Amino acid sequence: MRGWRRAKEWTLPFVAVALVAGGVARLTGQEDLAAQLWATGTAAIFAVLSIDIGIGLHRREFGLDLIAALAMGGAIFFGEYLAGIVVALMFTGGQFLENFAQGRAGREMTALLSRMPSSAVRYESGGLHEVALSVIVPGDLILVRRGEIVPVDGIVSGPDAVLDQSALTGEALPVRRNSGQAVMSGSTNAGDAFDLQATSAAADSTYAGVVRLVEAAQQTKAPMVRLAARFGLGFLALTLTIAGLAWGYTGEATRALAVIVVATPCPLILAVPVAIVSGISRCAKKGILVKDGGALEALAAAKVVLLDKTGTVTDGRARLIEMKIRDGLDPLEVLRLAASLDQSSPHVVAQALVAAARERGLRLDVPTDVREAPGSGLAGHVGTLHVLVGGWAFARARIEGADFNSEIEAWIRREGTVAVIVAIDGKLAGAILLADQIRPEAGSVLRHLREAGVARIVLVTGDRADLAAGVGAFVGVDQVISQMKPEDKTTAVEAERARSRPVVMIGDGVNDAPALAAADVGIAMGARGAAASSEAADVVILVDRLDRVVDAVHIARRSRGIALQSVYVGIGLSIAGMMVAAFGYLAPVGGALFQEAVDVAVILNALRALGPAISLGARPKLSNEELAQLEAEHVALADVIDDIRMTSDRLRRLSKTQVKEELGRLGCELRERLLPHEKQDEQVYARLRRRSAAPDALAGMSRTHMEIQRQVHNLDVMCKAFDQEAPTEAQLHDVERLLYGLEAIMRLHFAQEEEIYRSLESG
Repeated sequence: MRGWRRAKEWTLPFVAVALVAGGVARLTGQEDLAAQLWATGTAAIFAVLSIDIGIGLHRREFGLDLIAALAMGGAIFFGEYLAGIVVALMFTGGQFLENFAQGRAGREMTALLSRMPSSAVRYESGGLHEVALSVIVPGDLILVRRGEIVPVDGIVSGPDAVLDQSALTGEALPVRRNSGQAVMSGSTNAGDAFDLQATSAAADSTYAGVVRLVEAAQQTKAPMVRLAARFGLGFLALTLTIAGLAWGYTGEATRALAVIVVATPCPLILAVPVAIVSGISRCAKKGILVKDGGALEALAAAKVVLLDKTGTVTDGRARLIEMKIRDGLDPLEVLRLAASLDQSSPHVVAQALVAAARERGLRLDVPTDVREAPGSGLAGHVGTLHVLVGGWAFARARIEGADFNSEIEAWIRREGTVAVIVAIDGKLAGAILLADQIRPEAGSVLRHLREAGVARIVLVTGDRADLAAGVGAFVGVDQVISQMKPEDKTTAVEAERARSRPVVMIGDGVNDAPALAAADVGIAMGARGAAASSEAADVVILVDRLDRVVDAVHIARRSRGIALQSVYVGIGLSIAGMMVAAFGYLAPVGGALFQEAVDVAVILNALRALGPAISLGARPKLSNEELAQLEAEHVALADVIDDIRMTSDRLRRLSKTQVKEELGRLGCELRERLLPHEKQDEQVYARLRRRSAAPDALAGMSRTHMEIQRQVHNLDVMCKAFDQEAPTEAQLHDVERLLYGLEAIMRLHFAQEEEIYRSLESG
């Protein structure tokens, strides 16, 4: 069938050439040659169309092609060749537009299959030999090198393995598998090389099963009923009825032909593809790849949305959320030393720490004498200092005992976080907590989806139940389903489809690929997601922004609305023309020209989908550059927010004199760095208000600015109220309360601003 579809690509240029050549012949007085050229062009398209109709009937598919075939066949039979070639041109033009939209669908599983290794390194005859993956059998001992994909399911043999399973399970952070523990194929070796004893052949492994699930889901996925097809049967019946009555009452076959020519459903054949392709083009400008028109139509009517957690609702990367540092040490200096050492490690946690230091503008030194225990930690020198960075088990045996050690051991026990221990010259310096954070735009995305008509939103994830429940409660989904395997997600999609359609699945990992293929519309977060999910999906978000899903839904709904508008107007005019033709006031050629005028009108209307929606009220906008600058300022102030928390944590352990000095230092930092930023933000608010029809827009956010300024002022007042010697217990308690409150306000305020700013981004 693909060859037949490719063979038909000649039809549009062939008809266009025949029409133009015939027109030239008529203008030069060669009437017979013009008729022959038009008849030949019409007959060729009629033959191709007849084959298509036969194929469709064999599949029990009934479309609009029959009306066009009747018009072309009748035009040839009655010698109305110009009318026939005009109908042929309109029909082939519509098919070209439709095929252009559908041609963007890359359904092959090439990327998924290419990720699967084709060979493995096996121990045999006292050495290592690279063999084809197909010859691996259960019991074979193979070597999995750093960075390689685990080729088959197996059990760790020998040293521990550190694995990145995010593509399979959705876990954002690497996991450790001890000797004797099972490992899934498709995982990435994030540590040093390790030995694996195969427990299955490649064809029976987890990863091969995911490939089969995707292929099966694509083959069994029932196509959505296309928009144009919904109108086709009724319109065909009406056309044949009017044509039959005109012929029956007058006995003039040309009246019936004129009715059929006027009735050629070009508003359906042309307007719908133009509007849909225009919507696809509009999506592409926003970094959204829609692979076919059917996906855009289904997305416009979405009723249920299933969301993966890691990498979709959350950022999918470990980020610094909090630090606890020993008294007398500068937190930023501790972070700088740890990140300097971690530059030597490819571990994802180490790279997250390096990224956090660079976000804070810290200058990293080149470490020396670095020794790494894969997956556990590393030690080395940064300048003249001996620095150790790693997990608690790694650090505990290598640092001196102290009361602070017990405090840190208790502090790092938090669900959903990874703790990085830092020691300097054999003494515990502190700990840094990392976690996968929820995307700043996640809340507004779900709200906009509900406003767009989505009735049910479900969070589906392979992550632990407690972590999934926390994310679900925060963003406000209707249901949370956790600890899911790839086949479980597919089952969840099928269950939702049985209740309501269309169902949209949004994900980014290999484990999401089967569900993306099974859903009515699969949306892949393709910027950092797995290639498998992008191949299996109908829509790929090419930028790392979840709110592009909302853009896609809005564009889809608008494109579908414009297409329906064109259909209603076009069919209405066609029916009017059919009635005029039935009464003998419109000849076949005149009918074809009338239909051409209708086509031009509905196509021009459909092309409106290329542009943005016209808003009746002024809506403030931020340029992409402004958004990037504002978000960069928040990143640069992350250390100030951290400092508020760490200062309040250590006040009780400082001497009274040190308390005054520490609070004086913090107050100076807040006045010199935080308050100027808030003042600049207020200027941004003022610009947005001027661009908006609502003068009180962002008034609540301005009120928060006032509260932040008041809290900083209160801190200054409290510090001035201290006795010359030291603060009292009551004063110290009040300061702690103020600092904890200020930190909470700042974190919430920054999150709100980022959500608001992203919602106002232009483009």
